[in-house]
Amino acid sequence: MLTSKEYISLLAGKTEPALAFKEDMNFEDWQQEAHAKLEELLGLPLPECEPEFQVITEDETDEYTSISFTFQSEPGYRVPCTLLVPKGVDKPIPGVICLQGHSKGAHISLGKVIYESDAESIAGGRDFAVRAVKEGFCAIAMEQRYMGVLGGRTDGEPACLGLTDDAAMGSFLMGRTPIGERVWDVHKLIDVIEKHLEDYIDASQIICMGNSGGGTATFYASCYDRRICLSMPSCALCTYDESIMAMMHCPCNCIPGIRKYFNMGDLGGLIAPRPAVIVCGVEDDIFPLAGVEKSYEVMRNTYEHIGKGELCRLVKGNGGHQFYPDDAWPVMKELLGR
Repeated sequence: MLTSKEYISLLAGKTEPALAFKEDMNFEDWQQEAHAKLEELLGLPLPECEPEFQVITEDETDEYTSISFTFQSEPGYRVPCTLLVPKGVDKPIPGVICLQGHSKGAHISLGKVIYESDAESIAGGRDFAVRAVKEGFCAIAMEQRYMGVLGGRTDGEPACLGLTDDAAMGSFLMGRTPIGERVWDVHKLIDVIEKHLEDYIDASQIICMGNSGGGTATFYASCYDRRICLSMPSCALCTYDESIMAMMHCPCNCIPGIRKYFNMGDLGGLIAPRPAVIVCGVEDDIFPLAGVEKSYEVMRNTYEHIGKGELCRLVKGNGGHQFYPDDAWPVMKELLGR
């Protein structure tokens, strides 16, 4: 008798992804078909609306100007963000969209301690926006759906991790996916950058980065929206067979039906030829290194097929499920020519 996990493993082992890129395919045609299928699987597009951009507060520190704002990504749904602009900037510069993973909220990206465990998260290199400013970029910390103020529990725990109170599950019942909704929010944030933040951010140089659940959203947003000029997902890229299908994960990592058409490395071809920095921890026990390396090899081979192999990099941090800023940032800046 097979256990449920053994059966799923058997099923995956017998299933070749139907839309994986093959070398005898026309690459542009494959990208078009794969993008359309990914959009369908994500449950996109969502209803369109005016963003109704609204600045909430503006503050100054010695290092940057902080501008908190909200915008409407679909009718009736507002997304809170904080933009950090380095001091002395008098023209548009590259901007980094920073996506927290399963944490207590986007304040971690800003280096703010609100809950007791926040300091530990920040120490793990997750204060993305603060580091981006130090590296000479504008940064936007965007709250992700079902996390932080958009779904965190009153005790400060990330609601998305608890199956008993996971509002994200309702998304599936509406023909949506939580990842798709997060991707849509990033997609509409880029619209806001182009229309309302053009004095600060060069819209031709928008980077997206995140760790864990934020890395997952970064990866899919980069597959979906070609306006992202460089993608840096951390602790997220792995074969589905060895990560999401192999062990307990938050259901917001799931996209129904996707393994029928792609493994995760296959989808990396949708980011090409734009630069991609894949970050992992060699001791990450929920996105195991073997699955990361398999996915990266598939993704890198696609880049090499179109003569852009040097634009796809793998950065291995000497530790577990966290971000590795000192290892990753130099590679990202190299690919940007900075």
